[in-house]
Amino acid sequence: MVLYLGLDGGGTGCRAAIADESGHILGRGQGGPANINSDPQGATVSILAAATAAMVQAGARPTDLVAVLGLAGGGLAAPAAAMQHRLPFARSLVVNDAVTAARGALGRDDGILIAMGTGSVLAVQRNGKLRQYGGRGFLMGDEGSGAVLGRTLLSLAMRAGDGFAPDSPLLAQIRDDFGGHDGIIAFGNTAAPAEFAALAPRIVSSDDPQAHRIMADAVAQISDAIGVLQAGQSLPVVCLGGLGDVYAAHLARDWRIEPAKGSAVDGALAMARDMGADI
Repeated sequence: MVLYLGLDGGGTGCRAAIADESGHILGRGQGGPANINSDPQGATVSILAAATAAMVQAGARPTDLVAVLGLAGGGLAAPAAAMQHRLPFARSLVVNDAVTAARGALGRDDGILIAMGTGSVLAVQRNGKLRQYGGRGFLMGDEGSGAVLGRTLLSLAMRAGDGFAPDSPLLAQIRDDFGGHDGIIAFGNTAAPAEFAALAPRIVSSDDPQAHRIMADAVAQISDAIGVLQAGQSLPVVCLGGLGDVYAAHLARDWRIEPAKGSAVDGALAMARDMGADI
């Protein structure tokens, strides 16, 4: 019996599903954060927990499964190879989470994907070929992501406290909540991207003028990137992730926003079925 496992793992958690050849879902599971570049050991625990929960529901064994895992950090060769070596499935493929998200959101149609969660990544699909852009992690990229929004909020709060930027009630409240500059710095020295991202709702739900400034700058970055990826065309744009709806509302002024055809887990399952067809 051949079954198919699709798993989507990012900075805040992972989700798994097992389906049969007809696409009927037999089991689902969830796990913790799954960034195989920044925390490979923790990601392994989360991935196996989600997969095991789905297997228990489905009554499946690892050797029954053709698996595709779309994971944060999965586009990097060394972490992907190391993770694939740890997997117990009959056949498996590790890819970046943008790849499975794009397959789920776009199917085989042309279009642009922006995935905005704890991290961020963009992708464009043309004539059946998918190319990923951006991402690269909290320190080197992830423009517009929840983690970068949170980091920007903290940085701007300190700049305003120094008199180098206009202050606002939100920025003053942030300084007070963290115990001033020293507290913000102490938080930043140890906080994971997901902890920075937890501050993003204070931006997107606020009427504060500096919150508006942060959000407007982030939207402008993503909109400019979409313009480059369009390359003179008018491709539909699909927004995914925890901040996907927020960005969709802003970007709809300039771009044709369409709903996703399916989830990243759906995309992983579709890729697993494609891989299983070659057996």
